[in-house]
Amino acid sequence: MKPLRNFLDRMKPHFMKGGKFEKLQSTFDAFETFMFVPNKVTHSGSHIRDAIDMKRTMSIVVLALVPPLLFGIYNVGYQHFLSIGEVAGFWQMFWFGFFKVFPIIVVSYVVGLGIEFAFAQARGHEVNEGYLVTGMLIPLVMPPDVPLWMVALAVAFAVIFGKEVFGGTGMNILNPALTARAFLFFAYPQDMSGDKVWIAEKADAFSGATPLGHALVGDFDKMQAPMDMFLGFIPGSIGETSVIAIMLGAVVLLFTGTGSWRIMLSMLIGALGLGYFFNMVAFNDYMAMPAYYHLIAGGFAFGLVYMATDPVSAAQTNRGKWIYGFLIGVLVVIIRVFNPAYPEGVMLAILLMNVFAPLIDHYVVAANMKKRLKRMKPVKA
Repeated sequence: MKPLRNFLDRMKPHFMKGGKFEKLQSTFDAFETFMFVPNKVTHSGSHIRDAIDMKRTMSIVVLALVPPLLFGIYNVGYQHFLSIGEVAGFWQMFWFGFFKVFPIIVVSYVVGLGIEFAFAQARGHEVNEGYLVTGMLIPLVMPPDVPLWMVALAVAFAVIFGKEVFGGTGMNILNPALTARAFLFFAYPQDMSGDKVWIAEKADAFSGATPLGHALVGDFDKMQAPMDMFLGFIPGSIGETSVIAIMLGAVVLLFTGTGSWRIMLSMLIGALGLGYFFNMVAFNDYMAMPAYYHLIAGGFAFGLVYMATDPVSAAQTNRGKWIYGFLIGVLVVIIRVFNPAYPEGVMLAILLMNVFAPLIDHYVVAANMKKRLKRMKPVKA
């Protein structure tokens, strides 16, 4: 790494103020700080110094996304060859999935980072690190057969209207990846729902319905086996099918303290609690579906680990995180059971609670202040 460090040190003066490429300072700084820890130090005041910065934190999240990404690539190939009735080896399925997924990732990063760099240069700010994660999340919540131009359009919408108009990373109120997914779902529903989009180049006679797709039309006997849903051998978005792969990512986030265990646990409690309640009353077949199916079907696990725990758009207070996560879990089950037009629910539930997260924190802080003020009142003799 020392030769690379020396090369950057020689090039740096050209990008600083007064250099030939001073207008590209933000771009150079982005690449330099991605490769090396920033060498800036504080000169006054009391500060906590740590090796962890925003880029290192985002790198941990990207690392946690590797298990669902790799399994998603394999599953895209597996579902394809299953649909056409051909027997294929592991690497044949993996490489088929790779050449389907990789272009989506490239488009996501090229378009998203291009807009990020443009906004940074226009504002004279440093390039925000948040898109390192968003650029990987967006492909993983997409169907494998999504057109690339739609991915580019969704990324542009999410970055500009979901983040930059609010001031960039750390200022957005909505999760950018879910904003991209919601934009495509409402703008091009025919390419984001139904049976045809979940399997790349599938045979026409083969059903590509997801487990929740079967539940939507009442075909509960045709739903995939719980073990297949847990392992991930089902149609669905690229990175959302395998619960076990997502759990590996959750271990990384929890071990490093990057993800909030309060949000994860409370979201589980909310979904399971309402699911078991609906099992008891069971006014319809969907209510009678085992409560744990909600955890392993659709994008629940992916939303719980990677989306609901977004440190920017989620609640910030500890008590607020419990409330925030619990309400997401409850809303997911309500949307799935009572909305016949939309069987998923995770995306809408998280986006809705993103909007209410600041309000939750406001009332939590207000309640704490009120409690402390009561303690300060003088005791009458």
